[in-house]
Amino acid sequence: MKLSLSLAALAVAGTVLADDYLYSRRLAKRFVDNDGNYNVSFFHINDVHAHLDEYSSSGTTCEDPKQGCYGGYARIKTKVNELRKEYPDNLWLNAGDEFQGTLFYQYYGGEKIAETINDLKFDAMTLGNHEWDGGDEALGEFLRNLTFPVVSCNVKSQVKSLNRTIKNYHVFQNHGIAVIGATTPTTPGISSVGNKTVFLDPIPEVQKAIWEIRNKTDVNRIVLLSHLGYDEDQKLAGRTEGLSLIIGGHSHTLLGDMEDAKGKYPTIVEDQKGNEVFIVTAYRWGEYLGAIDLTFDHEGHALAYHGAPIHMDNSTRLDEELDGKIQEWAEAFADFAAEVLGTTDAVLVQETCQEGDCLLGQVMADAMLEYRVNQTAGTDDAKPDLALINAGGVRAEINEGEITRGEVLTAFPFGNAIVELQFSGADLRKVLEGAVSYVNQFNNQEITSWFQVSRGVLIQYNPQNEAGSKIVDVTIDGEAIDDDREYRVVTLDFLAGGGDNIFEATDDFITLDTQDEVLTQYIVARTPLSPRLEERVVESDGVV
Repeated sequence: MKLSLSLAALAVAGTVLADDYLYSRRLAKRFVDNDGNYNVSFFHINDVHAHLDEYSSSGTTCEDPKQGCYGGYARIKTKVNELRKEYPDNLWLNAGDEFQGTLFYQYYGGEKIAETINDLKFDAMTLGNHEWDGGDEALGEFLRNLTFPVVSCNVKSQVKSLNRTIKNYHVFQNHGIAVIGATTPTTPGISSVGNKTVFLDPIPEVQKAIWEIRNKTDVNRIVLLSHLGYDEDQKLAGRTEGLSLIIGGHSHTLLGDMEDAKGKYPTIVEDQKGNEVFIVTAYRWGEYLGAIDLTFDHEGHALAYHGAPIHMDNSTRLDEELDGKIQEWAEAFADFAAEVLGTTDAVLVQETCQEGDCLLGQVMADAMLEYRVNQTAGTDDAKPDLALINAGGVRAEINEGEITRGEVLTAFPFGNAIVELQFSGADLRKVLEGAVSYVNQFNNQEITSWFQVSRGVLIQYNPQNEAGSKIVDVTIDGEAIDDDREYRVVTLDFLAGGGDNIFEATDDFITLDTQDEVLTQYIVARTPLSPRLEERVVESDGVV
């Protein structure tokens, strides 16, 4: 159905999706060729990471909804059903990374995720890197259970279950819209991709799909459903032609007018022909539901939009039927959480982590470093130099004796993912100076947590010196930091994105396994644990 929208109609529509709307510089064209315009609403989500159930503000299980709970597919279902009824010309799209992050995935694999997202009745989904965490065959089984199209034009596989289910694009004839998919080409290096599946450069593959759609169909309204990351989406928009909208995921980027937002919703980039491409994404874990209403002209270009991410908080009720299923599935976690992973002959202390070196913090940092060392072994990737975590993320001690999966999840409940950052020696020294000074040396803002580092690191600092001059000496594996050398730091996506202000915030990273899963692997591999507290960050009376 083609719609000719008046300004009044757009304003009325905006009362549900958002209070604000913006007109593109192309809007003047609407008044020249008004009859060719078409309006459609897009609702979208990304990087849910198995958060089927609602969760608290700290990312843990929601124990008291009155204190504030967020996300959860039962809540999202309620809101999406309301919006789809209000805006019947719509598409409901998923930008990937449904897997990995909570017990719903660790216990059930993709089974309950598939059942849930089928219940949500998505129109299409692209694949994230974490969809391969269980390997090609497990992903194939997951895809066979889905009831909607899965698109990713740069994934090419000889695995039948993938080859038969992953399409380059899908055409929605009733809307005259084609949706192309794309997945980060870094997936083989950070997930469990088999040797029969390859990931091509998404830019030429997306352009190829655009031309194919133009040549084989009469569709000119083309959308990219991307799991490339916010920065990569912008690059792709500028290096292709023919897209009007990119709905993204992967980088867990918050867009909008919120205080912590990284950019505008939508972010607008010009393509190779000078036409505007609107880019949107909706943070992570289902905390926000993306909602944007676009007006297209007869050539498929976006003329105007209104919309904004919708915060999925207690103001939206839970769908009772779906919530009942999710709670029933969660009952099985009691036995799962009781699984014994290994043993420790020492109490893994948490209480002192905000004051200085602590045993559980050191064990976690060591596990993260070893995880990346093992991943890079036998590859062309450089070995990481150290790991660094925030003390505030270490939530509970693990007692001497048997270590259960539940204890690991209680100690590290946030589902934060491992990432790797690169710094020059000079910048790494500034990061560490900020950490001991509680003042970030890049933005001069307060750092809100102490930190823990991995084995082989020795940081000496004088707490009496002024902030910016507290570091006396830093060595890694016995060698002083070389200001001109590049160092690789294993840390958490929360910290890399600016959490606790330890690092200068960035979106330029790839998320790997979650923190709790990395510690689980470490315990299983090294049991029984016999850790001893080491002096890694120590006070000194020296001067710089």
